Amino acid sequence: MPKRLLVLATALTTVSCAGIPEFQAGEVLPSPPAEWVAAPETASASDARDWVASFGDPRLVALIDEAFSANPSLMASYARYQSALSGARIAGAGRLPTLGISSSYTRTETNTSGSDSFSLGLSSSWEVDLWGRVADGANAGTLDAQAAAEDLRASQLSVAGLVAKGWFGLIAARQQTEIAMRDVATKENALALTDRRFARGLARSSDVRTARSALASSEAALASRQRGEASAARSLETLLGRYPSGQMMRDADFPEFGSLSGIGAPGDLLARRPDVRAAERRLVAAGLRADAAGKALFPSLSISGSSGTGGVAVEDLFDFDGLVSSLTSSIAAPIFRNGELRARRDQAEANTELQIANYVSTTLSAWQEAENALHADTLLADRVESLGRAFEEAAEAEALVTRQYSRGVATIFDLLNAYGRRISAESQYISARRDLATNRVDLYLAIAGDFSAAQTADQAAQTGE
Repeated sequence: MPKRLLVLATALTTVSCAGIPEFQAGEVLPSPPAEWVAAPETASASDARDWVASFGDPRLVALIDEAFSANPSLMASYARYQSALSGARIAGAGRLPTLGISSSYTRTETNTSGSDSFSLGLSSSWEVDLWGRVADGANAGTLDAQAAAEDLRASQLSVAGLVAKGWFGLIAARQQTEIAMRDVATKENALALTDRRFARGLARSSDVRTARSALASSEAALASRQRGEASAARSLETLLGRYPSGQMMRDADFPEFGSLSGIGAPGDLLARRPDVRAAERRLVAAGLRADAAGKALFPSLSISGSSGTGGVAVEDLFDFDGLVSSLTSSIAAPIFRNGELRARRDQAEANTELQIANYVSTTLSAWQEAENALHADTLLADRVESLGRAFEEAAEAEALVTRQYSRGVATIFDLLNAYGRRISAESQYISARRDLATNRVDLYLAIAGDFSAAQTADQAAQTGE
């Protein structure tokens, strides 16, 4: 294992029992630059804003709010968070004494007589946390709950991103279907024009068959586009917790994107990304558990006490003159457990090393995702602009060749080639706009951008309280 991991593992397994130790990310992570390497010059690190609202689509905002109230994966994440909160309470219960009450009634029968006896007792026990082992376990449970809270926020962020990308995918699928529908209409017009030219002896029969073949191919492409559109609608409906009927409204267009803002800096991800924050808390919790496992080798001090009354009648239970009390303290130390306790300590320390590696991997992946999305943003914007020009030119060329064909200057193959170039250019333009939109979503997911829908979730889940 790298030396820096050994250093941190040792530090976390020898923490003070006073409380949760402070974690220094610099001990295991490379130093990030002050600014994103791939960020465009026009990007602003400050002025964070609601990234969902920045798309300017009220329907998208409504869809994300709907998903937050009905998405089953979010419900599961919330249940896991509630379970972790209960686990934290269980882990912390050992810090305080236990108190119990008991009562009994006994009837004894002999050949000649019978007797009754009643008893009422109160007992208490407490393990004195001499070495901080119990506190370590309680603090580890608290960190587990905080990690689960971060997991919940990560799920919220993920669902918001999936809904946004699903919505943009549905818009793209609808526009691709509209292209296919217009293509069928265009091919029908081309066939009608070719039929008229053939009737006047200006076209050959092979031209008619070529036009019919082109129309049939366009009809097949339309069926494929309609299938893709319905599938995209059903995927989005499933995210929203709806029945997947494929009937979602899809009459919308992609947002217009301006310059990036609120992207922060690489170092900010350590505090912004919920998966990084969760990994950090699990790392420290693992260190505390390793510390507790080592302290299990030390002696333990327990104090127990009891008080009770009793007699042959019920009223004797309340005769405090006959109250019997006891107080016991005991010290126990392991002598021979066949290596079990040391094996548990070694296992806990190995888990700490695992969590260190997981934290480093999670953080590096977060930085990679952000840099990739920032780098792609500029390139995709340039691609959209270029394909937009290509589509405009292809549309003009199509109109020109259509007029030439009607005058007999161009052939049927010139016409179909012009149609094909225009369809291909428009389809690529739509796909590029979708890619730009989904990359913006990926960027905001990578930097854990703020959005108001998260405020509707359980506040304690976001703060880890």
